[in-house]
Amino acid sequence: MSQLLSKSKQVSNDFRQQITPQNANWEYVGFELLHLSAGKSQEINTDNTEICFVVVSGYASFAVDAKIFEHLGNRTSPFERIPPYSLYVPHNKQVQVIADTDLELAICRAPSSGNLPIRVIKPQDVGVEKRGFGNNKRLVHNILPETEAADSLLVVEVFTDEGNTSSFPSHKHDQKNSETETYLEETYYHRFEPQQGFCLQRVYTDDRTLDECMAVYDGDVVKVPKGYHPVATIAGYNNYYLNVMAGPVRKWRFTWEQDHQWINSEEYAQKFK
Repeated sequence: MSQLLSKSKQVSNDFRQQITPQNANWEYVGFELLHLSAGKSQEINTDNTEICFVVVSGYASFAVDAKIFEHLGNRTSPFERIPPYSLYVPHNKQVQVIADTDLELAICRAPSSGNLPIRVIKPQDVGVEKRGFGNNKRLVHNILPETEAADSLLVVEVFTDEGNTSSFPSHKHDQKNSETETYLEETYYHRFEPQQGFCLQRVYTDDRTLDECMAVYDGDVVKVPKGYHPVATIAGYNNYYLNVMAGPVRKWRFTWEQDHQWINSEEYAQKFK
């Protein structure tokens, strides 16, 4: 099995995923997926990271710094395709998560030494955009883009219909000293509708020293340390993924794979107008 693919499983307690810089062999991105039954709770320490808690499905309350943020959530499934509730918490905080209902909670981490305020990111704060044409269309929810305050984190969720491509044309963001790219590690947390579905995701570099194609199932995480990373869905199965990105510079700058950049052209778009 590819080292870039983390299968959904009971990692510890109620965690289904626990990606850290140490076990991912990189520097910046951490991602955990917590499943809690209604009434259960979990203590989370932000340590030397900032966290964006994304309520993927269900409802949760959060206690931190003697404040309680009650009953955050608005979806029973991410496939309702409405922007979620999220909670941003800076470093060195102890957070108690209480599941008001059965809860699917994404814990998105990146290094932080700042003291930005704790804040709720409400659905109306989330930028919604439609990208692409034809069989390359997707719906995007910009939960924590670079225009919103954070030290390192970038967080976005994307919906791709059955039989479509996403994160395409292929692009990359793996250069630390470039005028056109930033270095951003990235995770993809995948869900499917119906649940037994899968997609294909390829991670590869120009010189093909890295070139892996993975069959990705519900709850799996794909790690992208470098290179291009397109997604192709399968007929009959809609795809949701949650992206976490972070690097030394909090900007999303990327370059397209030249062979496929024409998919962005007006000529291609005209086929569907």
